[in-house]
Amino acid sequence: MIERDHPALSIRAQYRLLSILRSSFCHEPEGEMEQNFGLMRMIDRQFLDTPFYGIRRWFSLSEQVPGVF
Repeated sequence: MIERDHPALSIRAQYRLLSILRSSFCHEPEGEMEQNFGLMRMIDRQFLDTPFYGIRRWFSLSEQVPGVF
Protein backbone atom coordinates (compact mmCIF):
# COMPACT_ATOMS: atom_id res chain seq x y z
CA MET A 1 0.00 0.00 0.00
CA ILE A 2 2.65 2.53 1.06
CA GLU A 3 5.96 2.29 -0.74
CA ARG A 4 8.70 3.80 1.37
CA ASP A 5 11.13 3.89 -1.58
CA HIS A 6 8.73 5.24 -4.23
CA PRO A 7 10.77 7.32 -6.72
CA ALA A 8 8.15 10.01 -7.41
CA LEU A 9 5.90 10.22 -4.34
CA SER A 10 6.98 11.01 -0.82
CA ILE A 11 5.49 9.02 2.01
CA ARG A 12 3.45 12.05 3.06
CA ALA A 13 2.01 12.40 -0.47
CA GLN A 14 1.07 8.71 -0.56
CA TYR A 15 -0.80 9.05 2.74
CA ARG A 16 -2.60 12.13 1.45
CA LEU A 17 -3.61 10.36 -1.79
CA LEU A 18 -4.96 7.38 0.14
CA SER A 19 -6.76 9.67 2.64
CA ILE A 20 -5.31 7.92 5.66
CA LEU A 21 -3.53 9.31 8.70
CA ARG A 22 0.14 8.50 9.05
CA SER A 23 -0.28 7.78 12.75
CA SER A 24 -2.96 5.15 12.13
CA PHE A 25 -0.82 3.32 9.59
CA CYS A 26 2.43 3.31 11.53
CA HIS A 27 0.95 2.67 14.97
CA GLU A 28 0.79 -0.95 16.03
CA PRO A 29 -1.98 -1.38 18.61
CA GLU A 30 -1.22 -3.07 21.90
CA GLY A 31 -3.26 -6.01 23.06
CA GLU A 32 -5.64 -5.90 25.99
CA MET A 33 -4.25 -6.41 29.46
CA GLU A 34 -5.32 -9.53 31.33
CA GLN A 35 -6.80 -7.29 34.04
CA ASN A 36 -9.17 -5.77 31.44
CA PHE A 37 -10.30 -9.22 30.32
CA GLY A 38 -10.99 -10.14 33.94
CA LEU A 39 -13.09 -7.02 34.44
CA MET A 40 -15.01 -7.62 31.21
CA ARG A 41 -15.76 -11.20 32.25
CA MET A 42 -16.93 -10.01 35.67
CA ILE A 43 -19.21 -7.36 34.12
CA ASP A 44 -20.62 -9.87 31.62
CA ARG A 45 -21.30 -12.41 34.35
CA GLN A 46 -23.01 -9.81 36.54
CA PHE A 47 -25.12 -8.49 33.66
CA LEU A 48 -26.25 -11.99 32.66
CA ASP A 49 -27.17 -12.76 36.28
CA THR A 50 -28.96 -9.47 36.91
CA PRO A 51 -30.04 -7.80 33.64
CA PHE A 52 -32.63 -5.76 35.56
CA TYR A 53 -30.04 -3.74 37.52
CA GLY A 54 -30.17 -0.02 36.86
CA ILE A 55 -27.35 2.50 36.84
CA ARG A 56 -27.51 3.14 40.58
CA ARG A 57 -27.02 -0.50 41.43
CA TRP A 58 -24.27 -0.87 38.82
CA PHE A 59 -22.51 2.12 40.34
CA SER A 60 -22.79 0.67 43.84
CA LEU A 61 -21.30 -2.60 42.53
CA SER A 62 -18.40 -0.70 40.97
CA GLU A 63 -17.60 0.88 44.33
CA GLN A 64 -17.19 -2.60 45.82
CA VAL A 65 -14.37 -3.51 43.42
CA PRO A 66 -11.28 -1.39 44.15
CA GLY A 67 -9.54 0.27 41.20
CA VAL A 68 -12.32 -0.27 38.67
CA PHE A 69 -13.56 3.32 38.24
